[in-house]
Amino acid sequence: MLLLRIVGILTAITIGSGIVAWLFTRDRRYLVLSGRVAKAALIFSLVVLVLMAAERLIIL
Repeated sequence: MLLLRIVGILTAITIGSGIVAWLFTRDRRYLVLSGRVAKAALIFSLVVLVLMAAERLIIL
């Protein structure tokens, strides 16, 4: 769970800074980068949660 919190905080910082950079420069690549980071973080979180659920099922 600590790993998910760290990833969440770093993702929020990265997405926020990408949006702020887009607001200042109006360069679309910052929004694309923020979207890619959000997608990767979502996939990572889902993989970790599936592994945690699988661990619980194996223990039973």
